[in-house]
Amino acid sequence: MFYKKILKPILFCFNPEKAHFIAIMGLRIVCTIPGGKYLLKSLFAFNHPSLQRNVFGIKFPNPVGLAAGFDKDGKYFYVMQHLGFGFIEIGTVTPRPQDGNPKPRLFRLPADEALINRMGFNNEGLAALKKRLSNRKPGLIIGGNIGKNKDTSNEEAFEDYRKGFEELFELVDYFVVNVSSPNTPNLRALQEKEPLTQLLSHLQELNKAKQKPKPILLKIAPDLTEEQLDDIIEIVQNTNIAGIIATNTTISRSDLLTDKKTLTNIGNGGLSGKPVASASTKVIRYIYQKSGGKIPIIGVGGIHSPEDVFEKLQAGACLVQLYTGLIYEGPGLLKKINRYLVSKSR
Repeated sequence: MFYKKILKPILFCFNPEKAHFIAIMGLRIVCTIPGGKYLLKSLFAFNHPSLQRNVFGIKFPNPVGLAAGFDKDGKYFYVMQHLGFGFIEIGTVTPRPQDGNPKPRLFRLPADEALINRMGFNNEGLAALKKRLSNRKPGLIIGGNIGKNKDTSNEEAFEDYRKGFEELFELVDYFVVNVSSPNTPNLRALQEKEPLTQLLSHLQELNKAKQKPKPILLKIAPDLTEEQLDDIIEIVQNTNIAGIIATNTTISRSDLLTDKKTLTNIGNGGLSGKPVASASTKVIRYIYQKSGGKIPIIGVGGIHSPEDVFEKLQAGACLVQLYTGLIYEGPGLLKKINRYLVSKSR
């Protein structure tokens, strides 16, 4: 209640990118105070043996992770771990630094409890991320979400993904291939059958050559047709990658409470939050049923309550991730979710 009654109204007085920075700086300050890390853990973390999950060879302390996009450059994972996340996904990172799209590029839709972003893979590049991850302490599960630079053509995209894979291999626990962001021109074309098969096959060849291969997952859009999803399932099974993250943001604007004039003024971008919940769960359920439950799925999209998590797990997800729900509900959502899941396991 403290977050929703006091902190959230204050943060929402600032533009979303500024509010993100303020919130993170606040958590950083708390962590520097003696006993601050313990305070955060006691307020927001919740542990129980029944929460543990073994998925694609990794033992997760609980099934709730932080989605990519929140910590693009690996600057905050050591702070966010104290909130009780079972795993943290960093990125999307590109080989070379890039500024992303011009500001403003992140917008709130309070009436819909949603966000629209067109960040455009803004990040400091692989070299900066490697330096930060080299100082990570054991015990925290970190995923590396990799993408291509904006000025890299789709024909040359594999080289960018290869660099991300090779440079981060010793520093992350699993990889996510992001070809589903709507904010990099033509990126989603890589979700088509032929280019996606080639990309994942090449990455798997590199992976199998390693002494201890790492799980590779594919992050997909919620806007794919059933025919496209059938292709995705076939590609995942043929390339034998570890799983799917369903889903990224949507380009749809249907059934929103926000007025059309506001949406027109905002313009293009990926929509996240409550409006994408149903589409995300529908994709999860379809993949789970069509694959006979053989493809591990991380469910993300529109999680604002424990019931939202349970729905995605019931649909076939093994793990889930939060981002927009964290902004609207606050970090207390984590403890609520994990307590609820324990109560359901009894």
